[in-house]
Amino acid sequence: MTAPSTPRVLAATAVLALTLAGCASDDGADDTASPTSAATTTATTSSDASPATPTTSPTPSPATTDDDQSGDAFPVTVTDTSGAEVMLDAAPTAIVSLSPTATESLFAIGAGDQVTAVDQYSYYPEEAPVTDLDAFTPNVEAIADYDPDLVIAQDAGLVDQLAELDIPLLVQSAPATFDDAYAQIDQLGVVTGQVDGAEDVVAGMRSDIDKLVADVPDASGQTYFHELDSTLYTATGDTFVGEVYGLFGLENVADAVEDPAGGYPQLSPEYVVDANPDWIFLADASFGESAETVAQRPGWDTIDAVADGRVVPLPEDIPSRWGPRVVDFVQVVADALGGAG
Repeated sequence: MTAPSTPRVLAATAVLALTLAGCASDDGADDTASPTSAATTTATTSSDASPATPTTSPTPSPATTDDDQSGDAFPVTVTDTSGAEVMLDAAPTAIVSLSPTATESLFAIGAGDQVTAVDQYSYYPEEAPVTDLDAFTPNVEAIADYDPDLVIAQDAGLVDQLAELDIPLLVQSAPATFDDAYAQIDQLGVVTGQVDGAEDVVAGMRSDIDKLVADVPDASGQTYFHELDSTLYTATGDTFVGEVYGLFGLENVADAVEDPAGGYPQLSPEYVVDANPDWIFLADASFGESAETVAQRPGWDTIDAVADGRVVPLPEDIPSRWGPRVVDFVQVVADALGGAG
């Protein structure tokens, strides 16, 4: 996913989706303004960057596995989200992950011991072997120094260089739906030989999310604004982030924008005030935005979400990744909705 950056550098998620892109102006933006440039790395958040957002590039195909493979016997061949076939003769024992979401999923399914190195933004879980590898501007020589038998990334930019070194690359771009996200976890189970672990993780995610949604009153008819940064870039309901809110019946105020820039438009302050959302969710809360700062914006104290105390700070990283911790994102929304009224 591609998304805009601010002067603080919006690391990208999007959907959540999470990429880096060109700098957005601090001036008031037209409510259909598009990001000025885009990159292809997705859904990553650093400790010194704004929350990441999903890419606005065309939605990739879900990760797939050959129908006749159980996934627990090698060799295996899978088709990644770039459309490339990836074949592994044996379970990898030296994986380099350049995707924070993939890193989280690998450890969750039981493949953590097979991971040799991860990029600088893959700091969850704590035991992940974080290095100074940069997923945004990856260096093939630095990657090769870890002698990997599989590299996992969020875009296909390295495919030719790694092919020259006979290093397989598995691309898992940001998904558009929960089913796509589940398919990627299942695919990681196949390529690592951790099929059962992946199936358990997906089953647990499905069960936890279903319960969270069932325990909250339907919010159909209520509207929301998801703030990616203080320059008012947002995510529409057609993104992976939007699908989380859609679970509860919430309607996205940005969906009325004629040109949503691939799902991540920049709105004007006037647009948000006129839209008068019932809820405001702050993905930039870790960078100082809060109910108090939002209320200080000209005219925003008249918005129902602000006046009625329904401005919700979101935890860092969680909204920008689509692995097992998406359950935590759903939990935050459920807690907010359940505590309303």
